[in-house]
This record gives sequence, C-alpha cells and structure tokens, in this order.
Amino acid sequence: MASRSVNKVLLIGNLGRDAETKYTPSGASVTRFAVATTRSWKDQQTNEWKEETNWTNVVLWRQENVANYLTKGKQIYVEGRLQTRSYDDKDGKKVYATEVVADEVILLGGRGEAAPSGLEGGGPARGASRPQSIPRPAAGGGGQNPAEEDPFGGMGVNDDDVPF
Repeated sequence: MASRSVNKVLLIGNLGRDAETKYTPSGASVTRFAVATTRSWKDQQTNEWKEETNWTNVVLWRQENVANYLTKGKQIYVEGRLQTRSYDDKDGKKVYATEVVADEVILLGGRGEAAPSGLEGGGPARGASRPQSIPRPAAGGGGQNPAEEDPFGGMGVNDDDVPF
C-alpha cells in the first residue's frame, strides 16, 4: 500500500513589513515577507474575548518585481508548502527555520488600496473588491500557449503590460 502525504498551506493575513527581494549567485530572485494571521476566541473561564497573532515567514521564488506591491499592512492570500531548513549562524550554532514556500500570492482588498494598475479589475460598483493574482511563471519557462485560458480574465492585459 502506498503512503500518502500532504504539505499545503493556505494563509490570509496582513503583511507585517515590506517584502524584500534578493538574488542568488545564479540570478534567481528570492522575495521574503512575513504574514500576520490573527485568531479570536472566547475564554471559557473569564468569558472575555482573547486574540492571538501568529507570524509566518514566506518565501517567493522568481518574482522579481513583486516586492513593489507587497507592502506593510496589505492583505494577501498565500498558497504554498511548509519547508524547514537549517544553517549555521555566525557562532557556528545550527539554526532551524520553518517557512512557507509560496506557489501563489494574491493581493486582496479594495480599489482604494493602490493595486497594481495592470492587475486591478474594473467593475460597475465603485469600491468593489477584486483579488489581484500575481502570476507564476509557466513550468518549463516557455511562453504562454495561446490555447491556454487568459490568466487576466479578459481585462485586455498582455505580458508587456505586467511589470513582473
């Protein structure tokens, strides 16, 4: 019998700081940011509402210009997988870090939150919310197949309009 496992993370939260992009020696971009998620519950003994905020570090690979839009306070959706890595600190002590490696990041919020102009959806209602997806590169690195579905939902946006 084959064993099965799942490593999937879904987060909706707010950015705790502006995203930072750095490059590996081979030229691949690595964008890092932290997402705050908050849960509330009612304490059974005191009958008071309590709140707990959890901070999750997220890594997004090969998205060079996305850090311009991932700014502190923005609400985002992150989908990815958990990964734990280790490294030696400056004192030679082994340190472990667990983070989410993002497969998809979507900017959430309304029109008033200065979404990227090429990704913001238009609609008849003023102030209507529409998530903006940050597109992931196709596997294999090739161009987009014309037979594929339009990832921008018929907004008339092509690859030259998207800054990343």
